[in-house]
Amino acid sequence: MRNILIVDDHEVVRRGLRSLLAEKMPGTHFEEAATSAQAEAKILQDQWDLILLDLNLPGRNGLDVLTTARKHCPRTPVIVLTVFPEAEFALRAIKLGAQAYLNKQAAAEELIAAVNKVLAGGKYITPTLAQQLASALTADTPAAPHASLTERELQVLRLVALGKTTKEIAAELSLSAKTIATYRSRISAKTGLATTVSITRYAIQHHLVE
Repeated sequence: MRNILIVDDHEVVRRGLRSLLAEKMPGTHFEEAATSAQAEAKILQDQWDLILLDLNLPGRNGLDVLTTARKHCPRTPVIVLTVFPEAEFALRAIKLGAQAYLNKQAAAEELIAAVNKVLAGGKYITPTLAQQLASALTADTPAAPHASLTERELQVLRLVALGKTTKEIAAELSLSAKTIATYRSRISAKTGLATTVSITRYAIQHHLVE
């Protein structure tokens, strides 16, 4: 019997995915997680044949959960299924170890195809992502400024764009305010975004926040 973990902060999405996969994969056991903390706890406690992972989660984001999964269960395939377009997070997710990256607007048939492909030991690469990978290899297309950020710097940038204060970000990430200020300085140096307004505008323009 296969075990599949569905990680998404929206109950209706989790139920929809569960129903769709149960129809195509009878006998499968499903578990759900609505937050990054719940997801990481289940990843550490149980063994999974597949993890379906959203990026936009309460607490630590989906990329952090992906990193945890790769560390503790490196052979478990992960499919990132999110509202964020491939242009913004797909390459980063694949580099962190995801076997597929799909937008939630993808057809049900494409999701099933991706699930079957990764369960068979492969990667599911969409045409859009294939073009990104080719461009990255040949350096034909200049990378966006945020592509140079580390995972933590990108996370801080997104939280700033969501209106969080330095104190709130520090509490959410279990870091000191001084450390968050250091990340802000690094973000500014790498991207040229020095103010909260410019960070927010940039994040919205590049679809880094919902």
